[in-house]
Amino acid sequence: MAEVSSKELYEFKKTLKELAEKKGRGTELVSVYIPPDKQLSDVGKHMRDELGQSANIKSKQTRKNVQSAIEVILQRIRMFKKPPEHGLVLFVGMIPKGGPGTEKMETYVFEPPEPITTYWYQCNNEFFLEPLEYMIEERETYGLAVVDRKEATIATLKGKKINILGHLTSGVPGKHKAGGQSQRRFDRVIDLAAHEFKKRIGEHMNEAFIPLKDDLKGVIVGGPGFTKEEFIKGDYLQYEIKDKIIATVDTSYTGEFGIREVIDKSADILNDLDVMHEKKVVQKFLKELIKDKGLASYGEQEVKNNLIIGAVDTLLLSEDLSLLHKTFKCSSCGNKEFITVKNQSEADKLEKRCSKCNEILKEDSSELLVDYFVEKAEEMNTNVEFISTETEEGVQLLRAFGGIAAILRYYVES
Repeated sequence: MAEVSSKELYEFKKTLKELAEKKGRGTELVSVYIPPDKQLSDVGKHMRDELGQSANIKSKQTRKNVQSAIEVILQRIRMFKKPPEHGLVLFVGMIPKGGPGTEKMETYVFEPPEPITTYWYQCNNEFFLEPLEYMIEERETYGLAVVDRKEATIATLKGKKINILGHLTSGVPGKHKAGGQSQRRFDRVIDLAAHEFKKRIGEHMNEAFIPLKDDLKGVIVGGPGFTKEEFIKGDYLQYEIKDKIIATVDTSYTGEFGIREVIDKSADILNDLDVMHEKKVVQKFLKELIKDKGLASYGEQEVKNNLIIGAVDTLLLSEDLSLLHKTFKCSSCGNKEFITVKNQSEADKLEKRCSKCNEILKEDSSELLVDYFVEKAEEMNTNVEFISTETEEGVQLLRAFGGIAAILRYYVES
């Protein structure tokens, strides 16, 4: 994916989520993808042809709505001399707001984060989002394995997500002091069993990684002993996978703990991955938190106060933070007060009174708490980092600190 900031990616994902929730009554939501090298005059001609074809739609309401949407698209593309650098995406259609007769025409026009490669025109009861969803997928994948004589674990790291693909056990006997010829025979049995186990590991890794080879950026092999080096030097992996081995790592563990240790010890190699970036940001916050007069702050109110006075250098927000930030206004004295709720239902049950004149407050505005913090951060020139819950650090941020934390520019007395 093209280089975009954490905030831009969050905004793009949010837009896609909102678009995915919009449904039409019939096949009347129109989606158009225009590549950057496409002539807009050709698009206009195609839209006029579709306008003529739409006269054949049996449902009078659907026909009218499709024709209205195409007219809007024709108006919008006339505003451009040519498509932007990455092309142009248009989503237009009548979206029901409740019962019959409540439909409202909605129009979304924007340049995507990556170039559009194929011209698309689709009419359906939902917007066609697959090309945009593909753009935000993390396609770069790392293959991971931890290996010793007793067991092996195979996994992938894709973006921030660790996926354990398999765990193998060997049955290779431990060392035995028999002495003499019996010892030599026993050693040969052990070596043969170890060889067979390494063959089995190779087969599983080939089976797991070859289908991913186009997106496989590298393979990292770890383990607590010499078995990993023997495995890599041996003829156990197909050359396409073997050629992608970029590092070996000494670990204290095998199993899933060993996989996580491989990731942590491969920080330099994986430095560009989001998972490592997120880990570093949250770990920096945690280090500051335990210091005497450390530059750390967490919780909605404390971070908000520090943000307003310009003390926040980096704002950490969980991607799973779904709280609503509500503004209530007093009709008598004009006083405004703010509350945070889990959902609209919780807000509807509240009877909030003005702290100045005790009159009942009425809801004035509502937005996602995340959006409120992002807006304040922009006003104060503060960096924003969106942290997923795909990592242990991300889960900790959400559960232990409410999904809101900050690394400060200077120490603020609590």
